[in-house]
Amino acid sequence: MKLDLYQIDAFAHRLFAGNPAAVCPLTKFLPDETMQAIANENNLSETAFFVKNNGAYQIRWFTPINEVDLCGHATLASAFVIFNYLDPDAKNIQFESNSGPLYVTKLNDGRIQLDFPAINVEKIEPLPDLVDALGVAPLAMYSSIQDYLVIYNNEQQITSMSPDLNKLLKLDLRGVIVSCRSNNEFDFVSRFFVPKCGIPEDPATGSTHCMLAPYWARELGKTTLNARQLSKRGGEFFCEVHKDRVYLAGNVFLYMKGEITF
Repeated sequence: MKLDLYQIDAFAHRLFAGNPAAVCPLTKFLPDETMQAIANENNLSETAFFVKNNGAYQIRWFTPINEVDLCGHATLASAFVIFNYLDPDAKNIQFESNSGPLYVTKLNDGRIQLDFPAINVEKIEPLPDLVDALGVAPLAMYSSIQDYLVIYNNEQQITSMSPDLNKLLKLDLRGVIVSCRSNNEFDFVSRFFVPKCGIPEDPATGSTHCMLAPYWARELGKTTLNARQLSKRGGEFFCEVHKDRVYLAGNVFLYMKGEITF
């Protein structure tokens, strides 16, 4: 069997930046264990598989060790493949996923925009074990259905952070987002640690901005925000908050087109 495979840098300002995702278009989904093996072999934060069905696309995402319910950058990468290789006349795409319908638009400036559900957070008392794992006392702490959000005072605290990943593995939720207001041209910055998914630090994460953009929209009193993820590769997000939806636009670059043989 041979399958096309694309590797795309998503939410990037240039090639070799943003978050690399593998994209594998299919005519029907492979057995779960085969898709998981492909994702493990790719060893990227996510591999996306999609199948066209009645004008829409069913999409699934796998980290190297498990399947996830929502992934922004691999959806952005999948849309890039459809717009540029599979359906060049398309301007809009609908994906069906475990997180419901996801909508994607090709913008006139070359960016691709995701329409994703907003994720709510609830303020909690700082967890001593999480503060200990991060090594820096926060301003505030929140939780969502799957991740913690920890707010800090300045970028230096976030850029210099070196969390204890073994301690993060013991937490009950999936991962930890750390964030603060930006010191420069961005409205806010963040980092995302998710060792439970086999990813010590994710380079540029669309799904976390479904939580971050509504949070900072409330804090800053604005619905259009620019954000940067402060990983080594760096990620850039152009966010709009509309009630219970978040629009995330980003640039995408093709790194490689290849073929899987097995």
